[in-house]
Amino acid sequence: MLVALTVRKVKPGKADDLVAAMDPGDREVPEGWKRFYALRSLSDPDEIITFGFFDGTIEQLREGQSQQEGYQEMRAQTDPLVESIGADGIYEVFVEEQMG
Repeated sequence: MLVALTVRKVKPGKADDLVAAMDPGDREVPEGWKRFYALRSLSDPDEIITFGFFDGTIEQLREGQSQQEGYQEMRAQTDPLVESIGADGIYEVFVEEQMG
């Protein structure tokens, strides 16, 4: 399982706009994507962490992004809302534990 994760500092008050622009709406979600999360910092509401779980290889993930309908349009809508980017990468889940 892979996780695509990005930490963004958005322009003041633009967090909801960022997440709305990432919503695929009626577009089909590419094969392999299982879950998506958007987290807002409690101490800074303009710090947003997004991550999604992908069941496949890194090559499949990248190919899906390059072929995904609306991906470039989504980036064109979200990029102007972002002030800076911290962590940004693809990570592999190598430990998974159920708690409780």
